[in-house]
Amino acid sequence: MKRILLTGFEPFMKEAINPSWEAVRRLDGERIAGYEVSACELPTVFKRAQQVLIEQIKKLRPSVVICVGQAGGRAEITVERVAINLIDARIPDNDGEAPVDVPVADEGPAAYFASIPVKTIQHQLKQAGIPCQVSYTAGTYVCNSTFYALMHAIYSMQAQDEIRGGFIHIPFLPEQAAHHPGKPSMSLEVVIEALRKAIEALDTEASAGESAGTLH
Repeated sequence: MKRILLTGFEPFMKEAINPSWEAVRRLDGERIAGYEVSACELPTVFKRAQQVLIEQIKKLRPSVVICVGQAGGRAEITVERVAINLIDARIPDNDGEAPVDVPVADEGPAAYFASIPVKTIQHQLKQAGIPCQVSYTAGTYVCNSTFYALMHAIYSMQAQDEIRGGFIHIPFLPEQAAHHPGKPSMSLEVVIEALRKAIEALDTEASAGESAGTLH
């Protein structure tokens, strides 16, 4: 059976929870559409998140890696298509670091495209009644840097034909939105179902034509 690595982040910005980790940890050990799920929590720290992620990839040798992150303020599941080689932190990470205008990887390409089938995932989630859009910006904080580091590691290991990678942003949970008036939310149950549907979409016939690569 193939393995899929799902990662979520620890809480940040004084939040008590991070919905990304709450969701992926509940899928740990499940078998979905021919994949056995392994879940890993990443620190919300630029460098350490990358280190933990790459260690897990080398240890587990998954066929697919999907990193999941919180996007407070977004109302839908958003499947990220592009990771850019830029860190521009508007707030410090959990180690107090706030790099500005620095690359994620020196000498790396300007951007990488996700190699999971983003349009197919979007279609499958919408068919299931789950609000979902394709996003063309993962920001310039830890989510984007982790996404870029994932794709850079896959290409650096020359494993792009063996490992697919991508990133999915999810909204606040209702208990978080209660502390952020006017911000949308999504229940944990719906988020978990969305991730299941995303995994089920990975190897459908419709996903075969979607492409990935780099942008210089």
